[in-house]
Amino acid sequence: MVHIRSRDGTRETQRVFRPLPAIRPSAKDPATKGPSVTMDMTNGTMMRRKVLGGMAAVAGASAFGCFASADLPTNPDVVVIGAGAAGIGASQRLTALGLSHVVIEASGRIGGRAHTDMATFGVPFDLGCAWIHAADRNPFFKLARSVHYQLHRHDAALDRIYYGRDQTDQAGLDAESDAEDAIDKGLTRLADDSRDVPATEAVHGWTLPFEAAATYLGPMDMGVDFADLSTFDYAKTADLDPNYLVREGFGTLVVKTGASIPAKLSTPARVVRYGVGKGVRIETDSGTIDAFSAIITVSTGVLADSLLRFDPELPDWKEEAIRRVPMGLLAKIPLLIPGDKLGVKPFENILVEYPGLQDIYFLAWPFATDLMVGFIGGEFGWELSAAGEEAAVAFAKERLAQTFGTSAPQRVTKALLTGWASNPFTRGAYSAALPGHYAERAVLARPLADRIFFAGEAVAGRFIQTCNGAYLSGIKVAEDVGAVLAGRAPSR
Repeated sequence: MVHIRSRDGTRETQRVFRPLPAIRPSAKDPATKGPSVTMDMTNGTMMRRKVLGGMAAVAGASAFGCFASADLPTNPDVVVIGAGAAGIGASQRLTALGLSHVVIEASGRIGGRAHTDMATFGVPFDLGCAWIHAADRNPFFKLARSVHYQLHRHDAALDRIYYGRDQTDQAGLDAESDAEDAIDKGLTRLADDSRDVPATEAVHGWTLPFEAAATYLGPMDMGVDFADLSTFDYAKTADLDPNYLVREGFGTLVVKTGASIPAKLSTPARVVRYGVGKGVRIETDSGTIDAFSAIITVSTGVLADSLLRFDPELPDWKEEAIRRVPMGLLAKIPLLIPGDKLGVKPFENILVEYPGLQDIYFLAWPFATDLMVGFIGGEFGWELSAAGEEAAVAFAKERLAQTFGTSAPQRVTKALLTGWASNPFTRGAYSAALPGHYAERAVLARPLADRIFFAGEAVAGRFIQTCNGAYLSGIKVAEDVGAVLAGRAPSR
């Protein structure tokens, strides 16, 4: 028996699927990530998968403007740390401004949390970012159309809800939709009253439709349980409709966007020194770089775990902001199920609701593939990720059996668990401010001595938690750096 939190944040005792280890990694007890594996169900063995899942997705990534070690520039105007969407946006803007720079990336690829696996399932599968949100305001949408990618506008409304083994009818679906609307209005009212409190305060009476709505809006969207969701994080986020899925993979689109950036891969920054002279000194495994300024685009999870050190140490107000905007988690458990489609149409949204927050959302057969993609989020997502891929896949298969019959999981031939929880380059999926601390996002964005600047989804304003937001944040911060270099005040 373990203690699982109920919707309103109180404690209740439930029997979980299996005993689970301690939840999320911390600075004191960082989790390490071993080789990623894919479970091959055809012969019951574990098939070792390429590290970071399907490097064929970025085959030739070393050709994307990357320097050989000897070519690492020693005195650029700017060093950008991180080659995810924010780093790509910053690099492109710095180039447009005529500023010399280099992008250093700890991993062996560009794209960050946008990463398409082309190898494991025989079709493109986005391990991270998958939806082009707010497509009418999203530069990635324009690029996708310009390169003739196949796009599907995805309606987020739930098509099926199961409470345990029982599927609700249309009236039940309508009740959940009404509960979502009521919660949305309640959260908006709280935010309008300047009350940044746990989202549970917007719910009065936990009926089954409200349970399902809280799951869908909380861990399955914002990456945190409802009791941990800041009303401001929810209410101050832009309307992200319309949303599109990408047949060729959103990650491949981000890689295309960053194809020409001057990136140095497999070059983790170890120390950022900014206390001496008029510039910064970045110590990496490949050498030292001196520059006027640095743009830091790593996640708050990486910053919190002190994987990147600063000299002098970050001021208390910056450290506090990092701690109060920790990482949330939304992990995926894709299941490859060839053949019969279980009576479910492509792109259907299925929520399986269970007591004790042991819920799973399935996105069915995207683009008519053989993938049933499971999602787990919030604290249960952290716990199941800590338990490992075998436990996570077993959980998804059990939910599949309870929902579609015992024969369904027997047809699963391959499966995996996305590893963002323990990935040392992310330490989670995306940022989620603690209730009462949304304002720390602005503090997190504040530069240090006009030398150290911060960009990424955590400081993306109304587009927090999105790839689009990270990219636009990088562009904005690069403009701020350009203004400082030109002797003007940054536009904050």
